[in-house]
Amino acid sequence: MANVNAPFGFRPVGDLSAAPYNGKVNIYTVPASDSTAIYIGDPVVDVGTSTLNADGTYTKDVAKAATTDVITGVVVGVMPDLSATGAGANSTIYRAASTLRKLLVVDDPNALFEMQEISTGTALTGDDIGLNVSFAAGTPSTATGRSGAVINNATEATTNTLALKIVGASPRPGNVVGDGATVFIVRINRHRYVDQLAGV
Repeated sequence: MANVNAPFGFRPVGDLSAAPYNGKVNIYTVPASDSTAIYIGDPVVDVGTSTLNADGTYTKDVAKAATTDVITGVVVGVMPDLSATGAGANSTIYRAASTLRKLLVVDDPNALFEMQEISTGTALTGDDIGLNVSFAAGTPSTATGRSGAVINNATEATTNTLALKIVGASPRPGNVVGDGATVFIVRINRHRYVDQLAGV
């Protein structure tokens, strides 16, 4: 049976210690000046500024990451902006463009994520586990709020500057390696808080 082509971005499943994902996150801000929408499962990048919050604390500002960025983490939730008055500021489960929102981000450099391989091109195989790959942004869903990011199966290599490392294939039922649209387990290789490594 063929794998289902249903991209969902990055989905946390555990970490390198073999512990399951327990919901730990940190809070970051996307200022209203950012005109790019951000979805659940999108990777984000530190932009070098911070936001002063009403309680006197600061949160780091992030933006949606491009494939060549050093990634800070992955969005798993979007908090409402309780001070917002503009129409639509809190009406979406994703971060709509040009709205101030707080993001819940998995920024642990040892976190592992499920991610679907793109459904076109030459499918990855078991021999590609351990190599590094890039990702493609894909098409997000405004209905579900989910990212459309996928593994780019045309980029697997030992190159240490690639964004992701393939750690394994997801053990989910019906997930066929080598059939295209396979769901793999990946770790962020170009991470803000850890050195990047070559693939093997």
